[in-house]
Amino acid sequence: MPKNKQNYIWRLQEIFLVSLYLGLTSFGGPIAHLGYFHTEYVKNRKWITEEIYSDLVALCQFLPGPASSQVGIAIGTYQGGILGGFLAWLGFTVPSVLILVFAFYGLREIDPARLVWIHGLKIVAVAVVAQAVWSMSTKLTPDKERATIALLGAAITLLWPNAYMQILTIMVAGLAGTVFGRHRVTSQHPNMVFPLRKRTGAIALFLFIGLLIGLPLLRQITTNEWVGVFDSFYRIGSLVFGGGHVVLPMLEKEVVPVGWVERSQFLTGYGLTQAVPGPLFTFASYLGAVMGGWPGAIITTIAIFLPSFLLVIGVIPFWDTLRTKSCLQSALWAINAAVVGILLAALYDPVWTSAIRSTADFTIAIICFGLLQFWRVPPWCVVIVACLLTL
Repeated sequence: MPKNKQNYIWRLQEIFLVSLYLGLTSFGGPIAHLGYFHTEYVKNRKWITEEIYSDLVALCQFLPGPASSQVGIAIGTYQGGILGGFLAWLGFTVPSVLILVFAFYGLREIDPARLVWIHGLKIVAVAVVAQAVWSMSTKLTPDKERATIALLGAAITLLWPNAYMQILTIMVAGLAGTVFGRHRVTSQHPNMVFPLRKRTGAIALFLFIGLLIGLPLLRQITTNEWVGVFDSFYRIGSLVFGGGHVVLPMLEKEVVPVGWVERSQFLTGYGLTQAVPGPLFTFASYLGAVMGGWPGAIITTIAIFLPSFLLVIGVIPFWDTLRTKSCLQSALWAINAAVVGILLAALYDPVWTSAIRSTADFTIAIICFGLLQFWRVPPWCVVIVACLLTL
């Protein structure tokens, strides 16, 4: 086997194993996932820089779909091309898919509220997000101008907590950067060359739009119910902004009124999804299992995540070129600061508000933060410590 090919195979194996580790240990929802990604990809493995990571987070905030999964796909693509992006998604997604489908078959009678240790996972998410905010702020908001942008972004996001306001905050920050940040940009802006051609990106975007338009038409002319299921889940994955917490109620409107899933089954799956690691979009896998067992789970999982994959592959080659322009670099100077502010707001709501209920919870969060930030303890070990302390 040629050495270059062998190195590529090893790289793909590494991408999959690292994302699988994250898929098994990343609890706490999409914002917490970005904290875990930052720890693993930026700090531990140094696959990308702070600036590139923030750029990718900002880009994925603009795209519909699960932002954390899209960031993972982008990093996997950066390291190993399209196959690397697919393996990064697969490793991060498979654990929660398996847990939720097995839960449908074996744990249908268990009330998720009785699983006390779940609260420990939420406390760990507080520590992880706090660590990410700490680290990113030192690099991306080192002066009073960008610190001000971050604080304003956090304030706006907290006062008007919805996905569209986050997008508007990023857009306004970018506009401010083009006006006030030109003299701040240097030629040393980090380069990020993805192994994708623009033609590949154009094909991916064509497929994304083609399926979005074509599936509803196909649904009208066929009697196959699974075509309708695929269309519903693909459409949600294509149009939802705000990540997993937004997609859950949207799924309810698609599957409960038409009788695909009973309301009691939906609520059980809703609770279980909050307790598992990985992307919240895998709730679709549970619903697919309810509708048709393992084949149904596979169909709904592919349908809801396919738009995200096509969008990332479609946009990245053009983003690769655009971000080298001085005007966009000026915008990114401020956008990166705004991303820190949005992450700071999310640290409070929903991460802090859903986890810290008492002085004891706050104490456990401080311990977890210290273990992560200063003692460099692996996140999975911190998860075990937090769960034990909350029992």
